[in-house]
Amino acid sequence: MNKSTPTTTALTVLRVIVGFIFAAHGWQKFSEFTIAGTQAAFTQMGVPAASAAAPLVAGLELVGGIALIAGILTRVFGALLALNMLGALVLVHAPAGVFVANGGYELVLALGGGALAVALAGAGRLSVDAAAFGRKGSKLSVLA
Repeated sequence: MNKSTPTTTALTVLRVIVGFIFAAHGWQKFSEFTIAGTQAAFTQMGVPAASAAAPLVAGLELVGGIALIAGILTRVFGALLALNMLGALVLVHAPAGVFVANGGYELVLALGGGALAVALAGAGRLSVDAAAFGRKGSKLSVLA
């Protein structure tokens, strides 16, 4: 067994699970809550520019989640999703305490931490990024 196999497996598992949860939440904002409903909820929560933020957040979560699953532009989407969760933490969830049952930040913190870890570590070898940009010496290998 190659020494990098556990790392590759760990990055893949983290990336796919975090990506799946983000994609599910983005899809939920489009299909179940609707963008109009998400805008209304964001307004009620005090999110600035809720009418613009709702479709941007929903799109980022859906597209970014799918990108993490596939490992496409993983560092970019990981960083954007981590910033998204930082915004959710600061603007909405921090005052409610830790537990999600009370509107707290435990899920936001876990997703933000997972997205940040993926942004810092990269996609790993089992990804589109590695296949496309992973050659040694490639100017874009920083994406992989």
